[in-house]
This record gives sequence, C-alpha cells and structure tokens, in this order.
Amino acid sequence: MNESIIEIKNLKKCYKMSKTNHVQALNGVNLEVKKGDFSAIIGPSGCGKSTLMHMIGLLDRPDEGTIIIDGVDTSKIKEKKAYQLRAKKIGFIFQGFNLIPTLTALENVVLAGKYGGMTTAERKKRAEELLDTVGLKDRMHHRPNELSGGQQQRVALARALMNNPAIVLADEPTGELDSKTSLEIMDILKKFNKKVNQTFLIVTHNLDVAKACNKIIKLKDGKNDD
Repeated sequence: MNESIIEIKNLKKCYKMSKTNHVQALNGVNLEVKKGDFSAIIGPSGCGKSTLMHMIGLLDRPDEGTIIIDGVDTSKIKEKKAYQLRAKKIGFIFQGFNLIPTLTALENVVLAGKYGGMTTAERKKRAEELLDTVGLKDRMHHRPNELSGGQQQRVALARALMNNPAIVLADEPTGELDSKTSLEIMDILKKFNKKVNQTFLIVTHNLDVAKACNKIIKLKDGKNDD
C-alpha cells in the first residue's frame, strides 16, 4: 500500500478583508493523499480550492491545523526550510502559465532548475529532455508569445517537473485551453504520473478533467463535502 505524502488535519484559514468583513476560506479540511495518487479537487467557486492548494504548496500558512508533506510537519518549520521543501518536493502548474515573456521555452524551464541545486550543464540537459518529452523539441527556442496556449502550458508542465518533485500541484491547468488541448495536457500529466509515480493534485472546475483523475476530492464552504 502506498504511503501518505500529504496529510491535512482540521485546516482553517480566515482572511480579514476589513475590520468587519472576514472570509472563512477553509473551515476544518481533512485530507490524505497517497504517493502516486492522481487526484482532482472540485467544488463551487469560493469553496476554498485554490486556498487549499496554496497551503499545500507552502505559499501561504493556515491559521489552524496541520499539513504534513512527505513526513515533514510544515507548521513547525521556518520560512527558509519551507522554501527548500517547496523547491525540492513541489512543482506548480498555473492556469495562466506564468512564463517569463522575455525568456525562451528552454530558458523558462532551465531557470526552475537553478532553485533545485543543479549545475548549469545538468539544468540544460534536463530541460531539453523534458521539452522533448512534452512534444516541444522544435519549439524550445521560441518565446511564450510565439507559442499557442497549449504549447505554453506544456512549457509550464516541463518547468514544474524540472526538479523531479514528489508532488505536482496544478491549479486549473486546462482553464484557458480548448477541450482537445485540455485532454492532451491531461494525457501528458497521466504519463508522468505512471512513469515515475509522481503525485498529482489538480484543482479544476472542469468535470471532464476531474473524471480523468483516479480520485475526486469535493469541497464546499471551506470544508470536505463527502
């Protein structure tokens, strides 16, 4: 049986919009993700999906509760340690691609390797291999504005995988893509999941994307909707 790679207990997060206006984004979420899982997080807008993703990715900290990432209790670590854990263990894919417009596809992917401790030669070799794997061998020297939306998301996927993370967090990875391209991106994600047993956690509004996952986690009003 696969071991747990993410364990979340009673996670709560409240954002203070003003002195009188508070938004309870998470209100007692419990979650367990096994190594190698390919899971979707779904729910209505405002249910806490992206907030939960940010907490797991250590981009924000909860008010209450615990998040254990690959055996490390992240509530007890300092920011430097959180940065190191994030760089080595977690890859991110965003809806808006978030590529640096002045860099080529290859340079965007190579840059991610800088934070994973690779040498210059190792970064270039790894980035070229990943871009080849996602079908961009002939486009790696093009800048984002010279690539289609699907091609940009493939670059973003290669970047997320650059440091061979144990966990890949994808926040609406097909949100700006047409249905055909969305399926192509999901197929690539699945191949990496099966090939190296990487854990994928995908936030999505798209039920077709969710159905392509092996497990569906439902949220409603900041808590589990079981």
